Amino acid sequence: MRLSQMLFVTFKESPAEAVIPSHQLLLRAGYIRRIGSGIYSYLPLMWRVLQKVSQIVREEMNATGAQECLLPQLQPSELWKESGRWDTYTKAEGIMFAFEDRQGREVALGPTHEEVITTIAKETIRSYRQLPQHLYQIQSKFRDEIRPRFGLMRGREFIMKDGYSFHANEESLKQTYADMDVAYRNMFRRCGLDFVAVEADSGAIGGSGSQEFMVLADAGEDEVLYTEDGKYAANVEKATSLPPDVEPSPFKKYEKRETPNTPTIASLAEFAKCSPTNIVKNVLYEAVYDNGLLVLVLACIRGDRDINEVKLQNKLAQLAPEFEANTILSLAVPDEAAKQKWAAKPLPTGYIAPNLEDDYISTQGGSIHPKFIRIVDKTAAELKNFVTGANEPGYHVFGANWGKEIELPKLVVDLDKTVAGDRAVRDPEQILQTARGIEVGHIFQLGSKYSTAMGATFTNEQGEELPLVMGCYGVGVSRLAQSAVEQSHDKDGIIWPVAIAPYHVIIVVPNISDTKAMEAAEKLYAELNQAGIETLLDNRDARAGFKFKDADLIGIPYRVVTGRSLKAGKVEVVERATKQSEEIALDEVVATLKQRIDSALI
Repeated sequence: MRLSQMLFVTFKESPAEAVIPSHQLLLRAGYIRRIGSGIYSYLPLMWRVLQKVSQIVREEMNATGAQECLLPQLQPSELWKESGRWDTYTKAEGIMFAFEDRQGREVALGPTHEEVITTIAKETIRSYRQLPQHLYQIQSKFRDEIRPRFGLMRGREFIMKDGYSFHANEESLKQTYADMDVAYRNMFRRCGLDFVAVEADSGAIGGSGSQEFMVLADAGEDEVLYTEDGKYAANVEKATSLPPDVEPSPFKKYEKRETPNTPTIASLAEFAKCSPTNIVKNVLYEAVYDNGLLVLVLACIRGDRDINEVKLQNKLAQLAPEFEANTILSLAVPDEAAKQKWAAKPLPTGYIAPNLEDDYISTQGGSIHPKFIRIVDKTAAELKNFVTGANEPGYHVFGANWGKEIELPKLVVDLDKTVAGDRAVRDPEQILQTARGIEVGHIFQLGSKYSTAMGATFTNEQGEELPLVMGCYGVGVSRLAQSAVEQSHDKDGIIWPVAIAPYHVIIVVPNISDTKAMEAAEKLYAELNQAGIETLLDNRDARAGFKFKDADLIGIPYRVVTGRSLKAGKVEVVERATKQSEEIALDEVVATLKQRIDSALI
């Protein structure tokens, strides 16, 4: 492609909307254009990148035996109501574009396709002889993000590869899950990314186990915790650790004391002259389920630790059937206005104890559960002779013990928010480190959540009708492309990995009036393309310095300059990643670049 014929416009300044380097560079270099909030057009250079990423993904998926298909973007609400996720996606998370068609039927633009694929499986898979099956697609998805940002990182329309597998048992699922782990590592390695695989929370998708693939970059939205030996890595939402050891409690007997102006852990620890590890912290939450029921939750944790609200929400979601609900819609710490809707009397805020009485709850305000759901983190459940609130403003109890002065809640779970500096569970000698990551892939073991809800069954060898066992595997194609830029750029522009660069080589003619320079450039252009080396020819009537800056900005791996060295029968070849320059004889350019590019694509 000749740049003089291409829709190619670059900009010196970054648009105000772009705050991270990759977003700025893709806009400045003419790869994408913003059409609306979280909506971007992929211009010719970007489309070539996305096609290359898609092809790598496709090749690795096909290598596992997965079958490519294409599912509808427009989905009827009945499928989502059947799975129980309609309210979750339209109300709780509110990320689905849902509307009525002209016949008044509720439909939505697909943010994901579990419901569609499960319906297909229900209607086509009858016997264990048809299993396992694995289908995938590469297409646009739609999510109504509250705050679209960072360009293609968090947009309202984006390109994704999503795949779904069906199995007769967990063993078969785990085999495909392992195959996907290998395939995904191959994809990201081939795309030239520095990535890490981490344990992850399954979120609204659900399932028993999942793993995220993170591109390490300072602009990443996710925090990754890992050990330096490389044997453990997890998203902060999923991470576990050994917290600091508890300091011996100085309180030997149980008593209630006046503790004025101590509503925080720090103020209480200073007043009581004890460690925060001797304190039980009690946090009040409001949980709203999809049947409209409001449930008040009292979560207890050790004073020096914080509650991981993702872990708490997951536990409350598991309790949904007890409240005749399917899932939890929202979880939040109530403000004073919210408390007034259900509090029967003023709460002792800052001085609450684990045994706060249920009569603080008034059920007159609507659908409100009459009792607190009491949950205690393992760190707090192990404490002895601890300090906690006395359910009276300005007072705490000291030297309290579970099962004696205060009843231990039945729900003892892991609510602890792991932080950098904690010790690893697997090896306490390893201290958890932190990094920022951009999620580009996620694989899930879904189990039978969707097949059970939607009646997707098969008949096994014994003639029993059982729910299909499912897996789900996603790659953010457009997000991956921008992640590569976020991870690999410099002050002058993008540095594309060879495998996903829109072109391998750009030939720059400093002076198009120089007949010999143009002849040499045209000859190289033809020979390189004939050798399978994708090449751009910058034949624009512009200053040499302007062309060099554009070449650096768009990030083509190799630049060939037909300039002064032509007098010696050579051209200048510059590697974009290192900026190393060398002069190579004209008749050796094609072979040299062919060897370097081929080696980079292995």
